[in-house]
Amino acid sequence: MQCERLIRQIKSWYIHVSNETMAPARMVSFIEEHATECSICIKDPDLREEIEKITEMILPESKIPKAVRMQQEQEKMELEAAAALDADDDVVVDEHDDALDEEI
Repeated sequence: MQCERLIRQIKSWYIHVSNETMAPARMVSFIEEHATECSICIKDPDLREEIEKITEMILPESKIPKAVRMQQEQEKMELEAAAALDADDDVVVDEHDDALDEEI
């Protein structure tokens, strides 16, 4: 995060959230609003990722926007599917024919 003003504001807002005088969703809204209006924040390539981390940290799961939750669930399912495919590749198939055993 390159914007000193945003850093100071986030610290201040977080104190309000901790004291329960500001809703966490309101804090995220203020961060988003600042990021879209500030010339320093607009140029910061890592800011979106940092805002996502802050959002995950302070917002309860039920308050995260539905679109974000759905994207997280989709990514989780893709990772699980990839892991399952990797596990299937490691399985050795026994092609031994039981019918041959009976003949012997």
